[in-house]
Amino acid sequence: MPKMIFVNLPVTDLDKSKAFYEAVGATNNPAFTDETAACMVISEGAIHTMLLTHEKWATFTSKAIPDAHSHAQVLLCLSADSRDDVDAQVQKATAAGGKADPTPTQDFGFMYGRSYEDPDGHIWEVMWMDPAAATGEFPAD
Repeated sequence: MPKMIFVNLPVTDLDKSKAFYEAVGATNNPAFTDETAACMVISEGAIHTMLLTHEKWATFTSKAIPDAHSHAQVLLCLSADSRDDVDAQVQKATAAGGKADPTPTQDFGFMYGRSYEDPDGHIWEVMWMDPAAATGEFPAD
């Protein structure tokens, strides 16, 4: 069985966060969703985001929840199929109430990335890399 990742994020408004993640392309898995948590599937069988109310979050750890609008604990990065897909993902996030480009845009020719913040301030980067560069074959200048 391939490894899966479940990214747990504390959220202040579960319904608002669910709507945001659905707007950027995630789907809700109702089998793991209730009034305290929502499992959002980003990549079927591989990547899931667990949106947890602050009360639910506190059942997993006694550490304080940092305000992601002013503190960064992680930068989450997802791949995209093209430069246009990177821009489209950021545009979807912005249209759904997110903030575009909280980190610098990265454009190295063979690799392109942008980012967005969700309503709670969690930063998601979206990047595309030329398939040849991903295999170590950099394009000639």
